[in-house]
Amino acid sequence: MKITEMSLRQLTGALADGQISAVEAARAYLDAVHEKEPQVGAYITVTEEAALAAAGQVDKARAAGEALHPLAGVPCGIKDNICTKGVATTCASRMLENFLPPYDAAVMEKLNAAGTVMLGKMNMDEFAMGGATETSYFHTTHNPRDLSRAPGGSSGGSAAAVAAGEAAFTLGSDTGGSIRQPAAFCGVVGMKPTYGLVSRYGLIAFASSLDQIGPLTRDVYSNAMVLNALVGQDKRDATSLECPMKDFTQGIEEGVKGMRFALPKEYFAQGLDPQIKAAVEAAAKKLESLGARVDEVSLPDLDAALPAYYVISSAEASSNLARFDGVKYGFRAKNFTDVESLYRETRSQGFGAEVKRRIMLGSFVLSAGYYDAYYKKALQVRTLLKQRFDKIFEDHDAILAPVAPTTAYPLGQKAQNPVEVYMGDVYTVPVNIAGLPALSLPCGKDSNGLPIGMQMIGKPFGEAALYRAGYAFEQNGGALV
Repeated sequence: MKITEMSLRQLTGALADGQISAVEAARAYLDAVHEKEPQVGAYITVTEEAALAAAGQVDKARAAGEALHPLAGVPCGIKDNICTKGVATTCASRMLENFLPPYDAAVMEKLNAAGTVMLGKMNMDEFAMGGATETSYFHTTHNPRDLSRAPGGSSGGSAAAVAAGEAAFTLGSDTGGSIRQPAAFCGVVGMKPTYGLVSRYGLIAFASSLDQIGPLTRDVYSNAMVLNALVGQDKRDATSLECPMKDFTQGIEEGVKGMRFALPKEYFAQGLDPQIKAAVEAAAKKLESLGARVDEVSLPDLDAALPAYYVISSAEASSNLARFDGVKYGFRAKNFTDVESLYRETRSQGFGAEVKRRIMLGSFVLSAGYYDAYYKKALQVRTLLKQRFDKIFEDHDAILAPVAPTTAYPLGQKAQNPVEVYMGDVYTVPVNIAGLPALSLPCGKDSNGLPIGMQMIGKPFGEAALYRAGYAFEQNGGALV
């Protein structure tokens, strides 16, 4: 078996046993990057020299008999809104095109300590705002399943790299579905963890109360392995929480017998592709055949989640992105006459259209006279939705739902209609609003052979149950594509 075709469990086993070296693994993936990048475009920056040097250090440590982390020597890719010391972190924006962070994000500290090998930084929608990785300042990423199709967004580069065999795993960020939707479009596995489970220190903020870092992998067990390395309370992040679960692979093979799943009828209303509806319902039947119970339930007020999300996320984005003004770091316009024109010209030239659109929306809903009508009401919807989810979880272990209303659509199809892109988030944003974990995994293909994604939504800190259910589905006829 080729190195780039191994599951993470197979790869880590081969590295630990000395069947292959970390340098061989890094070289195999780098060769894949060189071969496929001209067509896929998953990376913004490839750090080949540093990757081979890091892999060499792992091999030396292993030869010396040092105790190593299970992920030591594993090649990975990192979304380009996660700070990497001395390596360009651009957020796929002209505003940060030449930004070299002086520090590592918390997740990078953890991965570096584990001995993983970073191959480079992944393409994304600018400042994580978009659903097709088409708003990147640098280039568009293509879906490896069909190069004419979108890979999803904003973590499209991260999902495409895993699907194309250009990284053993990647990290993405999920503000309103930006891990799960690309995972669904590219036919890979993506986890959006409980809010606060993974430190956001060093993640360049889009919407601070919604953002969460998570892993993308080829299979469920691999995803659990990576999340093990990311969790842990961080005092530098005021929202960081202590993780009650230390090993997400523990009990993953116990099956779903006795588990109860909810199937909210609102997730299957008008607007959902019939093929996706059929695939998710078939997945529910599969879980029932494995011993689980599936109940149809109601999740009232779900239709309010999408407008509430865009009000909250845009309001927070307008505040977070105010720091990019041409004064301290990042892009600075050349022609200005005073401080006001410096701000105006820098932000006009440095930000793309989608980022400007959301900053303007956020500034509007926070302005005098509109705060109560929009932002305050969105926060009330947030509380209400959290209560609706809590009610379902009184009797159920997880919720089954589609990830997106369609499979991967042609590149450019929705580029001129932002509202259509926003509507594609209708099934994912409720999870972020409520701070819940959700696992996206393949559950079939449509008539064009494109992957269909299903999400399993869990209780707070319910990642272990989601991995257990996802693994059971995957190992018993679930669609790995």
